[in-house]
Amino acid sequence: MSDALSDDGSDFNQDGTQEDVMTPAELIAKLEEAWLNEKFSPELLENKSEVVECVMEQLTHMESNLQRVKKGDAKASIHRMEIDRIRYVLSSYLRSRLQKIEKYFPHVLEREKSRGEGEPSLLSPEEFAFAKEYYANTESYLKAVALKRMPSNLQTVDMLKAVPEPCLDSFVFLRVKERQENILVEPETEDQREYVVDLEEGSQHLMRYRTIAPLVSSGAVQLI
Repeated sequence: MSDALSDDGSDFNQDGTQEDVMTPAELIAKLEEAWLNEKFSPELLENKSEVVECVMEQLTHMESNLQRVKKGDAKASIHRMEIDRIRYVLSSYLRSRLQKIEKYFPHVLEREKSRGEGEPSLLSPEEFAFAKEYYANTESYLKAVALKRMPSNLQTVDMLKAVPEPCLDSFVFLRVKERQENILVEPETEDQREYVVDLEEGSQHLMRYRTIAPLVSSGAVQLI
């Protein structure tokens, strides 16, 4: 993602070639999409650190512009409300991720450890450091409070077994952004059979998260 932002969605390199960049409106839309997906997804999603960094830069730019607006100008209060709204969305997005890291920390670290070469990172560097520190602190607390008082054969705990995994079979609402064909839907009961459905662009559905998780990652559907 380019850090550059322009009002018309394009910019020019030093050699004169045109380069597509993201407008501020498109950037905020990306943030809101990441926020809703993270908010309604039962598992931790791929980090959007580039979007976060660009939004923070844009907020700094907006704050700077706001300082130049004359006092009493009606535009100032409108711009201030928009800045506060963006800050809320950004804070809520980051808070949702931290809550999931705290809730599923051993599984999050295991996923990050086992990801293949070339796969996008689940955690930002700051989130990874936080998750490792949270794991170490939790382990130390358990040992100090309980485990050291247990029999020697019970003084260790497998965090992956002790901490529940995210429930990927929970149901989520979604809006289809790109038409999808032959989506395999797992049966609800043993009496039912697997079947396939087509998801039309713009349609909304209530489906099991596990079924559409890859579509959330690819951006083909939006959780709502």
